Amino acid sequence: MSGFPRHGFSATAGIAIVIANMVGTGVFTSLGFQLVDIQSPFVLLLLWVVGGVIALCGALCYAELGAAMPRSGGEYHYVGQLLHPALGFVSGWISATIGFAAPTALAAMTFGAYLAAVYPDLSPTVSAIALVIAVTLMHVFNRRTSAVFQVGFTALKVVVILCFCALAVALVPTPQPVSLLPASGDGDLLTGGAFAIALIYVNYAYTGWNAASYIAGEMNRPERDLPRVLALGTAIVLVLYLALNYVFLHTAPMEAMVGKVEVGYIAAQHAFGDRGATLMSGILAVLLISTVSAMIMAGPRVLRVIGEDFRSLAWLARGNASDVPVVAMLALTATTLILIVSGTFEAVLVFTSFTLSLNTLVTALCVFILRRRRGAAGLPFRMPLWPLPPLLFLALSAWTLVYILIERPQEGLLGIAIVTAGLLFYRLSSTAGKTITSTENPS
Repeated sequence: MSGFPRHGFSATAGIAIVIANMVGTGVFTSLGFQLVDIQSPFVLLLLWVVGGVIALCGALCYAELGAAMPRSGGEYHYVGQLLHPALGFVSGWISATIGFAAPTALAAMTFGAYLAAVYPDLSPTVSAIALVIAVTLMHVFNRRTSAVFQVGFTALKVVVILCFCALAVALVPTPQPVSLLPASGDGDLLTGGAFAIALIYVNYAYTGWNAASYIAGEMNRPERDLPRVLALGTAIVLVLYLALNYVFLHTAPMEAMVGKVEVGYIAAQHAFGDRGATLMSGILAVLLISTVSAMIMAGPRVLRVIGEDFRSLAWLARGNASDVPVVAMLALTATTLILIVSGTFEAVLVFTSFTLSLNTLVTALCVFILRRRRGAAGLPFRMPLWPLPPLLFLALSAWTLVYILIERPQEGLLGIAIVTAGLLFYRLSSTAGKTITSTENPS
């Protein structure tokens, strides 16, 4: 049972957390929104390649930061130590409230929608709420139970996705033409606003590549394992995403999926018929359990570290006998449940993507500060092709953010409002005194 250590999370558990955080709502819903403005298979698949490259570059940045600063908390820890405590607090605020609560709510809502296709009498909202509560109870006791549950459901997810892709391609009665070569007009699509807006949904689908950084302090050997966990987990997901979207385009006509959330169900319907699609909906719903699980597992670690550093929020750091951050987990669950009963799907998705992209962009900048302070020779992990990965990540992320502000200003401004609220909350929290618990001093 080497994959499930008694005291900390192994590399296997870390990879499972990364894959499960990423493969969830986005890949099973994004294509329908992309098809509204883009009808080219080449451009649509290229979107997933570009999104994967962005995620891999970001993962390399976080790997270098996490290996050098192996404390749980992700952006909160890196930005707070290398830029400013106020910015670190805002990053943690975003990670906890938007980075985990909103995607967890979206994944649970998608779970409810797919389950309703199998059992029409079930309320999608009630199913989503029940899933979040049940998974929280699964993680609230100890790390070993969490790791076994997470690795098991993630392995099931990968196997089912591969089987779905193989069977759909083999059994679809009327396959759709999918050209992997550019066609006339694709150049205009690649340089236009439609590509940038579609990339919003892709970036959201790749959200979670940084998940293992939130539990770095609870990994057995973060200096060695975190870089390979982030890079390998992200690379696996890139391959799965390309396979899934190729299969969606190969099995179902584009017009059947335009603007639809349940593209997985539609593709299964064309490949396997109504009964097969109903069965597939149930299977896809089960796959989303690991996504909800991974977020509920990792998210509270951010709140806990914030609670360790601020006396006014010390209650967030309270754990049980197994050192699981129970109070933070319950706080995250409560926020998720509020979003489930109050949010609309697409608005939450775009707003979430903008806010998280802004957060990871600021964090990626910290790699340059880390290198300046320590020098490359003093780092336990140095990313290949330096400085290309962070520069590429920063350029593509900034491009997406600008287009969101232009094309979807309401969601973009709401993200900026969340940042402002975080700064105000930091001001209020810091007046109660900041505890000095961090063992990391990067200078």
